[in-house]
Amino acid sequence: MIRVAAIIFAAGLGLGAAPLKAAAADGPLVLVAGGGGDAYAPAVARMVQSMIEYTRWPAVRNPVELCVAGPAQHAARLDGLRLSDGRAITRRAVPASPAALAGCDAVYIGQVPPPQARQLTDAVRGRGVLTIAEADPDGRGQAMFALLFQPGAVSFRLNIDAVSRSGLRVDPRVLRLAQGGG
Repeated sequence: MIRVAAIIFAAGLGLGAAPLKAAAADGPLVLVAGGGGDAYAPAVARMVQSMIEYTRWPAVRNPVELCVAGPAQHAARLDGLRLSDGRAITRRAVPASPAALAGCDAVYIGQVPPPQARQLTDAVRGRGVLTIAEADPDGRGQAMFALLFQPGAVSFRLNIDAVSRSGLRVDPRVLRLAQGGG
């Protein structure tokens, strides 16, 4: 049985990327009414940036290649992201096909059905690729992180089994939170 536990991430939308350790105890990422477009996109961008920030690859990636697989509803602000150490996160749109994932350090899986998402996560398992699902709240696609959208807020689930099979290290503070620790 897959162990998937909820982790809540929080920060105000008008602020810069909030560190996960400070924000995790505050509640879901709250959306603020503003200009047009997708209200979730800024929150998703900061959340993805933080997920990458708290992940360690076997070798330093510079830049970190973030592939957006398939059509994505909330990925509009994933361009031009930077990590706290100054490294860039470059975005590349790819088809939702396992063959398209070569060179990806992280994969943001867009609006694809769970069986197709599972093909993507299976294709990168053990290859040191961070996986984030936009449209799989039940975790059936086996991504490491699954975004959860509620009215006015974004949170995520962490699939500990997927993390352990990934070849990556996620900061232990995230793992403790996922297991109900503090």
